Amino acid sequence: MSKHILIVVTNHTTITDDHKTGLWLEEFAVPYLVFKEKGYDITVTSMEGGEVALDPNSIEDKPEWKEAEEELKSTTKLTEEHAIGYDAVFLPGGHGTMFDFPDNETLQYVLQQFAEDDRVIGSVCHGPAGIVNVTYKDGTPLVKGKKVTAFTNSEEMEMQLEQHMPFLLESKIREKGAEFQQDENWSDFSVRDGNLVTGQNPQSSRSTAEKVIEALEA
Repeated sequence: MSKHILIVVTNHTTITDDHKTGLWLEEFAVPYLVFKEKGYDITVTSMEGGEVALDPNSIEDKPEWKEAEEELKSTTKLTEEHAIGYDAVFLPGGHGTMFDFPDNETLQYVLQQFAEDDRVIGSVCHGPAGIVNVTYKDGTPLVKGKKVTAFTNSEEMEMQLEQHMPFLLESKIREKGAEFQQDENWSDFSVRDGNLVTGQNPQSSRSTAEKVIEALEA
């Protein structure tokens, strides 16, 4: 039986008036192709549906990414129905996720169902913004006591965007009781703790997707 993967991406496009953001292309395209290669069925959804804007700094002309980019021209809006029928959910990043992932009730509901069923949840870079507020039904944070990584405070400061973020992702994950792990800035680093898989930055896109596959095939 082919595995079914739900990918959820951001629709948020601005950090400040002069700083545009969106989905970080590599964090979507690389995992998409890794999952495709395995023959998995992929459903691409977004917070609002429709065409997904890319972070201008992430746009690269890579012919091998074209198929993935086509998927972003018309996405389905995430609904509570997406909580069932999938073996794994994957959250790519981009700074947009910091604004429309953490408090979106539909996303929180879907992720809680995945957590309760112990299905695979994967996210990379700023994608873990989607899991920081997720709890089990008893109120325990999803990340509590788990090994988790994400875009680090030092990477955010290097980008000089920390003052424009609603919160710092690493700090928030630590606050929720996770055992935060990291490597040097911009190095490929990803962590799997059971069925929770996280990656540090865009450079970690492939290894994060591969760990999602490991979890699915375990």
